[in-house]
Amino acid sequence: MVNKDFFKALDDLEAEKKIDKETFIQTLETALTSAYKKMYGEAKSAMVKLYPEKNTIRIYSYKTVVDEVTDPDKEIDLNEARTIKKSYKVGDIVAVEESTKDFGRIAAQTAKQVVMQKLREMERQTAISELSEKEDELLTTIVKRIDGDNVYVQIPGTNTEGVMMKNDQIPGDKFNVGDRVKVYVKKIKDSFKGPQIQVSRSNIGFLRKLFELEVPEIASGDVKIKNIARDAGNRAKVAVYTDRPNVDAIGACVGNRGTRINTIVNELNGEKIDLVEYSDDPLEYIARALSPAKVLSVETNDSLNMSQVIVPDDKLSLAIGKGGQNVRLAAKLTGWKIDVKPESYIKPAKSSEETEDVEYELTELSDDNSFDTMSDLEELEPIDGDEFPEI
Repeated sequence: MVNKDFFKALDDLEAEKKIDKETFIQTLETALTSAYKKMYGEAKSAMVKLYPEKNTIRIYSYKTVVDEVTDPDKEIDLNEARTIKKSYKVGDIVAVEESTKDFGRIAAQTAKQVVMQKLREMERQTAISELSEKEDELLTTIVKRIDGDNVYVQIPGTNTEGVMMKNDQIPGDKFNVGDRVKVYVKKIKDSFKGPQIQVSRSNIGFLRKLFELEVPEIASGDVKIKNIARDAGNRAKVAVYTDRPNVDAIGACVGNRGTRINTIVNELNGEKIDLVEYSDDPLEYIARALSPAKVLSVETNDSLNMSQVIVPDDKLSLAIGKGGQNVRLAAKLTGWKIDVKPESYIKPAKSSEETEDVEYELTELSDDNSFDTMSDLEELEPIDGDEFPEI
């Protein structure tokens, strides 16, 4: 039923596909045993064993030695058992080799199915194992196909595709089949169709990996990224710091004449990046996070995790940003709720009495129309200076 070519094929599979032969044999034995029971009865206690060293296969049925047989599939008479081995006694388990003559064709079909299924399973597991090492990595891929809003890219070094959905693309991204494109491996998961790889360019991980690629000080650990807040395609804030006194964290990220930061911005289709120097002092950190707006003062409420920031009146719109983008990103970056107020908000107001007088005088003047023209003034009689005290 099984010849040496079959076992040689198992050796080749182990070498080429890196599939453990012992695991393969155990799976095959289980499948063949199940096939044998289906053919000769489920009640039969049987086991199929493969012997690679002998290039052969054996089928054994297991029966209990009894004085009187009531279940031939599971029991054997004592006298019959002693023809196999004289030392057998009632209660012993006898392994009887069964004929494989009629089982050969079924065994061959089962073996083929098991081999193919195991191959697919092991290849999928191997692919997932290899791909798991690429998770959270920046890869340069090639656009393989475009299906609606989804872009499928070829993962280098594998036969697997990665999918980049619409929300994982940067606004303004345009792709053509064959384009080389940098992507961030966001997630790898297994499914009945095989490993599924989700890649992204809008994820903050993509921006982090770009900094690691373009800024050697970040790659080496001399400069560290504390946090990133990003509105993909529009603006991002990156908080960096260093423990080394002779290293300029912001300068390292900018590069000579802005070469490093410009390379990153170009990859992001012109997305603006605010570099923020991280500080352990939340007041200073919040003020820096609102860059490019100038901040006059910051107050925080630890219990509410809120802060109030005062900015010059003419910088209020800059601090808040279009649609609240600047203050929203600053809040994400720092982890604080930020309430921005103009400088005029804190100027001391006039007393209530002064305010009432002013309002009254303005009202009287606005309602009195007797002195609207110079001709009215000419009709007034002159008053002698001596009459002023009486008046």
